[in-house]
Amino acid sequence: MNSRADPGSPTTIDAFHRGRFVLVQPSRGRHRAGLDAMLLAATVPAGFDGTLADLGAGAGAAALAVLSRCPDARATLFENDPVMANCARQTMQRAENASLQPRVRIVAADVTLDGRAREAAGLESGRFDQVIANPPFNDARDRQSPNAARAAAHVIDASTMLAWIKTASAIARPGGRFSMIARPSMLADILAGMGRRFGAIAIRPVHPRADEAAIRILVSGVKGSRARLALLPAVVLHPDGASGKFTADADALINGRAALSMES
Repeated sequence: MNSRADPGSPTTIDAFHRGRFVLVQPSRGRHRAGLDAMLLAATVPAGFDGTLADLGAGAGAAALAVLSRCPDARATLFENDPVMANCARQTMQRAENASLQPRVRIVAADVTLDGRAREAAGLESGRFDQVIANPPFNDARDRQSPNAARAAAHVIDASTMLAWIKTASAIARPGGRFSMIARPSMLADILAGMGRRFGAIAIRPVHPRADEAAIRILVSGVKGSRARLALLPAVVLHPDGASGKFTADADALINGRAALSMES
């Protein structure tokens, strides 16, 4: 990711996929997209040409990374924070994103809503072929950012995680796929929430280096499937002994040159 900003500007312009698209992001005070969003986007299969929902989309990083790689896909970005939803709108007004703009819809909505309130907010049942999510990743007991907006974007508990998963299940079509990225400590809550809603659940750990503990997990499932859970080979980000350099496989995923299979 390459970043630039005018002096005093509250936002930065950040290039992804080696400049194939850019994001307008707050320079401070909000969550800024990066590696997690690119790995999440990589779970969408190569050649995907359906409808994509990005829950908690922020400025649109994960969804645009999918569209950058899949030229026939269409995406709806759901974001509840007005500042981040505005960044997503500014993102789509950038000339660098002109080729993506016709395939993007932005909806200001709370993804934790349920039932009729969820439908009224634009989270329509059974509409999407693929749903992706990068929910808040800190436990409420963890040390929090003093910035309230940033803390809200980073904190989740079991009930909130369940609400995200219920929404993903509701808006996915039968046989549609849901993928998310999270901390390993959240796996029990994720599996409990996916429960009978999703089958063919696949888990890929993400390790900084091959001999280090996982820092993230990628979890995917198919709505209505009864296939068994599969633990897939890990994604390793950095070669042993290398600082700041990605493995060839990780670099291809992060820069949109490859997809990451979530099928066993």
